[in-house]
Amino acid sequence: MSAAEFAYRAAAAARRPASWLQLLKFGLVGGSGYLVNLGVFALLSGTLGIHHIAAAIGAFCVAVSSNFFWNRHWTFAAGHGHAGFQAARFFAVSIAALAINLVVLEVLVSSAGLGELSSQAIAVAVAMPFNFLGNKLWTFA
Repeated sequence: MSAAEFAYRAAAAARRPASWLQLLKFGLVGGSGYLVNLGVFALLSGTLGIHHIAAAIGAFCVAVSSNFFWNRHWTFAAGHGHAGFQAARFFAVSIAALAINLVVLEVLVSSAGLGELSSQAIAVAVAMPFNFLGNKLWTFA
């Protein structure tokens, strides 16, 4: 999908009330995944002393599995599609969002001097809009 097509589809989706309901559902699923992510991150980085980047990747792996299930079946009601195909796209979007997350996390920890957990909380929130649009317009379209 080209950047122009993506922008056109995003603008069209923003005009539909159903898109806003999906955004709310995505936010609820994401909120639960966010809590899972932060809980696993705190366990790995704080309790087990694992480096914050490795802890963020581990937390991502746990949270993304739950998020795929709930977004596929509840947020986007895309259970009719091929699960493997959707999973591949979902994980591609999620990995791109993880890359955004990791860059923001590292900048906040290294340059801004924020604590690791606070930085992770901010980094996950920064990556969320990209994650929603990628899944709405590509994964479960």
